[in-house]
Amino acid sequence: MNGAKSDSAPGPLAGPPEIAPMAIWYRVFARGDAPPSPAAIEAHLASLGVAVRATFAGDEDGWFQAELVFGEGEPVRLERFLASEEGIRGELNSWAAFLETCEDSPHRVALMERTIQSRQLFTLRQPADRADEEVDRACVELSRFLARAADGFYQVDEQGLFEADGALLVREQ
Repeated sequence: MNGAKSDSAPGPLAGPPEIAPMAIWYRVFARGDAPPSPAAIEAHLASLGVAVRATFAGDEDGWFQAELVFGEGEPVRLERFLASEEGIRGELNSWAAFLETCEDSPHRVALMERTIQSRQLFTLRQPADRADEEVDRACVELSRFLARAADGFYQVDEQGLFEADGALLVREQ
């Protein structure tokens, strides 16, 4: 080599690599057995004035997945898991263990119990390219709706855990 720098390596003044935005996850921990119907979910979203096309997939245990399409772009994915499904009880126990570490919250013990008692776990995945006010609001309002309908509470990545009415219970740090 002649001492010249390779064109493939960054120079000494190169900044850090660009970090792609990440999806936002919403989780609803529900003690109720019955999920809201697809029609109720669609009606709730329509009541918000949000234009969305929803496609649900299900089996004998009810619906387990929905794709929510808000205009152009990647859809928001809504999934429903039963606590009896493989791996879900472990996921719930991990969240309960996390809550045990939230010593500064007066709600931690009650939330640990509610998490352990969960019969269903709903997840919403908001793709990074769908980070706009309308989709943000729809995801929060859908999480609140699911929490009310199924006796639960919800969590939003990098924000915290919330009661069904939107009251902050534990702030994520």
